[in-house]
Amino acid sequence: MNAIRGSAALILVLAIGGCTAKQEQEQAAELPCSTKIDTSALPTWARTGFSGDGSGNPHVFSKSGDMVGVLFGNPLTAPPATDHNNKILWVSKTPVTTGDNLKITAKLDGTGETAERQVDGGPGPSIIDLPKPGCWRFTLAWSGRTDTMDLTYSS
Repeated sequence: MNAIRGSAALILVLAIGGCTAKQEQEQAAELPCSTKIDTSALPTWARTGFSGDGSGNPHVFSKSGDMVGVLFGNPLTAPPATDHNNKILWVSKTPVTTGDNLKITAKLDGTGETAERQVDGGPGPSIIDLPKPGCWRFTLAWSGRTDTMDLTYSS
């Protein structure tokens, strides 16, 4: 009888744990798209080529923090602005495989619209133009890694 109660309790705990994990995954997927632009010091691994600590340069971190996009074309605009490019410098915290491209799949928040872009040679300087203004969720894939980042393009 105790073995049956123990088994029933174990099944209940596993079922509750499974529901909790599933709920957490669903909540993470439903987070609204939002761009968090930072102008404080760049992380030490992203400072190559910058004077000092890179303070003042607008940048956005990926969800895991393993990629930073330095926004030289701030604000990003769609259609592209006439006075500046949508220039983003991609810097990876993790080692990059030489010759491996950075692949970007961008999804416009609240729609089914997607756009695919590629930065040849992997993370580095790029111009990323998108077809419409709004908050775009970027899925970034490079050197065996995948991460996400939200970037807003204004009109």
